[in-house]
Amino acid sequence: MENLSKDGDAAGREYYKRFKIEPIDFIVANELDFIEGNVIKYICRYKYKNMDTLEDLRKAKQNVEWLIEREEKKTAVTEKKKFIR
Repeated sequence: MENLSKDGDAAGREYYKRFKIEPIDFIVANELDFIEGNVIKYICRYKYKNMDTLEDLRKAKQNVEWLIEREEKKTAVTEKKKFIR
């Protein structure tokens, strides 16, 4: 994997530097999509970013809900195709 430039808004944030692998590096190396990456990001930083740790946990939960919806839709389409055959 190529080294990524970390000059954006999150650059230098201590809550991302606490880990052996920064969340962005993990997300890119594993080719996670936007929603999956958000789950990783929010779970990694929730203890360190805010005084209100629930904020990032709620954001992670919302992203997991979106993932569940997406997978349920995929399953429904697959089941419909099986029924049509």
